[in-house]
Amino acid sequence: MSSLFKRSNLLSLLTVLTVFVFAACSTNEDAGTGTLKVSLTDAPANYEQVNIEVLQVLVNKDGSANDTTDSGWEAIMEDSMVVNLLDYQNGAVLELGEAELEAGRYNQIRLLLGDNNNVVVDGETVPLQTPSAQQSGYKLNVQADVESGQVYDLVIDFDASQSIVQTGNGGYILKPVLRTVNLQEQGSISGTVLPLEAEPFVYAIMGEDTVGTQTDDEGFFRLVGLNEGTYNVLIEPTSEAYADSLVEGIEFEDGEQYSFEEAIQLEASGN
Repeated sequence: MSSLFKRSNLLSLLTVLTVFVFAACSTNEDAGTGTLKVSLTDAPANYEQVNIEVLQVLVNKDGSANDTTDSGWEAIMEDSMVVNLLDYQNGAVLELGEAELEAGRYNQIRLLLGDNNNVVVDGETVPLQTPSAQQSGYKLNVQADVESGQVYDLVIDFDASQSIVQTGNGGYILKPVLRTVNLQEQGSISGTVLPLEAEPFVYAIMGEDTVGTQTDDEGFFRLVGLNEGTYNVLIEPTSEAYADSLVEGIEFEDGEQYSFEEAIQLEASGN
C-alpha cells in the first residue's frame, strides 16, 4: 500500500513538472522576436564638419546596468565608422544597425565612441578631445517596446552645437548631448524659408524643449522627434541682411507631420 502511494505521488509530481515546463516553453515561444533599428541624426552646428567615430551601439532591458561588461547587453552595431554629423540634418538619418531581439521593453541604450573625432573650422582640422569617461559608453534611457514581428525605429539625435566645447587655448572638447526619438510615435514640422541667401537656423520651441536644424540649399527644413503639444517656430538667418521671424501656436498630436503650405518669406533687417 505504501509503495503504491509513493508511486502515485511520483507520477503526480512528474505530471506537474511536465505541465510547468510545457507552459514555460509556450510562454517563451509566445514572446517571439522583433527588430530594433537604430539610426543617427544631427542638430546644426557652426562648423564645416563634425566627424565622430562610432564604435558600437548596445541595448539592455535593465535600465540600471552600469557597465557594458554587465549581463543583458545586445549589440545593434559592432562595425565602427567615422561619421560627419552635419551630413545628417533636416530629418536625414544614418542607419547604424539593426538586430532581432527578444520581444519586450528595452530601457537603456549605450553609444560607444572612439578617439578619432575632429571638427573642421575655416578649412583646418582640429582634434576633438574625448573625456576618458566615455569608455563605458554614453547612456540613454529609453522605453523601447519591441513587439513580436514588428520593427521599432529608434533615432539618436546628436546635437553637435551643444556637444562641442571650445577651450581657452583654441582646442575643442567633445561632450555629447544626445536624445532618442521614436519615429513612429513622434511628429515633425517642415517647410521652406526664402530667400535662400538667408541660410537660417530653424527651431521648434515648446517650453524648455528646443529642437533645431538649418535649411538646405533649396531652403527646405524638417524638424523631427516632436512630442504632442503647441510649438513656436523661430527662424534666425545667418545673414545680417534679414530679420528673425517667429511663427507661434503650431499645434499637433502624436505622430502628426505638419508642413507649411507656403514658403516663409523673410523680411530685410530694419523693416
